[in-house]
Amino acid sequence: MSDPAELIDPLVSELPTWLPGQRWFGGKDRPISSVHPLGTTVLQEGDPLLLHMIVEVRQDDRVTPYQLLVASREKLPEYLGSSWIGTERGRPCYEATGDADVTGRLLDLIAEGADVGSMQFRHEPGAEVRGGLRGRPITSEQSNTSLVYGGTYILKLFRKVAPGENPDLRLHRALQEQGCEHIAPLLGSITGDLHGEPATLGMLQRFISDAVDGWAMATTSVRDLMADPELPPDQVGGDFAGESQRLGQAVANVHNDLRRALGEQVADAEHIDRVVKAMHSRLDTVAAAVPQLAEHAPALRAAFDKLRELDAPVPMQFIHGDLHLGQVLRTVTGWLLLDFEGEPAATLAERSALRSPLRDVAGMLRSFDYAAHQMLLGEQGEDPKLTERALEWARRNRAAFCEGYAKAAADSLGDPRSHGDLLRALELDKAVYEVAYEHANRPEWLGVPLASIARISSGGE
Repeated sequence: MSDPAELIDPLVSELPTWLPGQRWFGGKDRPISSVHPLGTTVLQEGDPLLLHMIVEVRQDDRVTPYQLLVASREKLPEYLGSSWIGTERGRPCYEATGDADVTGRLLDLIAEGADVGSMQFRHEPGAEVRGGLRGRPITSEQSNTSLVYGGTYILKLFRKVAPGENPDLRLHRALQEQGCEHIAPLLGSITGDLHGEPATLGMLQRFISDAVDGWAMATTSVRDLMADPELPPDQVGGDFAGESQRLGQAVANVHNDLRRALGEQVADAEHIDRVVKAMHSRLDTVAAAVPQLAEHAPALRAAFDKLRELDAPVPMQFIHGDLHLGQVLRTVTGWLLLDFEGEPAATLAERSALRSPLRDVAGMLRSFDYAAHQMLLGEQGEDPKLTERALEWARRNRAAFCEGYAKAAADSLGDPRSHGDLLRALELDKAVYEVAYEHANRPEWLGVPLASIARISSGGE
């Protein structure tokens, strides 16, 4: 095509229909009012043509920039048919991350340290990046898209973009400078322009091919426990408590490295008050949408309000921000933490704020609860024995995680359980967030956070 710009306007007109069907699109809760192109860069000319686009999606009062990788061919191969966006000027246009013929271009540009238009492709100082590899997408992500190159590299493309350095890139750089052993090595990045400011578009890391997902390991352990209902948990072949303890140590070490690299502060009364008000606000919003939460509201408010009475100082620092078993990998040498981007629904300012490290602890404790109870979903009637086994597994692994964390934690934190009121409030706040998520996306899971709220607020955990 002589002028790729001829594709842009007709292509953008297809996006209000196409975007809601994409797994990574975060605006499925309301219709799209309009889509406007903010910037387009030709990354590869010819056939196939490769375009990088940033578009602004308007949904009533919500305005969100998204990153797209779009390709166009004279003839679209059958295997790319599911990626089709539209046929513009007689050429099929499609979402390009599934096309290995073009995804290798991104790695090549990072290896070259190239500038293309307003985009900068860089490898980290001292890192060696080899091009010439084809990229294939992994299917487990929900809010971003990652491409694996030859079992050597993994490139994450941040779908929702914002001005400034993405926390995932910033914290990986800080941890790498500290020699942290609990992250995959950072190798490169892609930066673009958004409203005249630099914006992180992607980051390249070493791909760890021998790693096992923490959620998969934990849920396998739960299945082993359920299969031997008479054996004590420590005698079941798949007991996970040792791994939970090592994971707790790994998380504490990451917190230590982040504190050394980027510092910490102590929360003052004004900050604590803002946190409590935010918890109440979330509760108000979710309780209005989910009637089953209303009966727990008084106990939740009491737990949140206790934070105003804390006597001990509350250290704050940069943290992971969205820690759960799906964000950790077990390798032959230990645990790795992934995705320091924070909660996808939060703003960049919220994800970049200093917070208590116990937020990460609370997130992992919630994840142990989910792993324990996912086996019970869909059961016909409640089996008290299986329910008790699930609770037994969760309590054992929650305790092991806290014990591991305490071994490596800073003196100001120590054992997370020694900060009972703070940890309880943070875990309950996370559970309220889960209620909102499950109500909107997986109603069959709603009972998991609701049951946890009942137990935690009554002192059962």
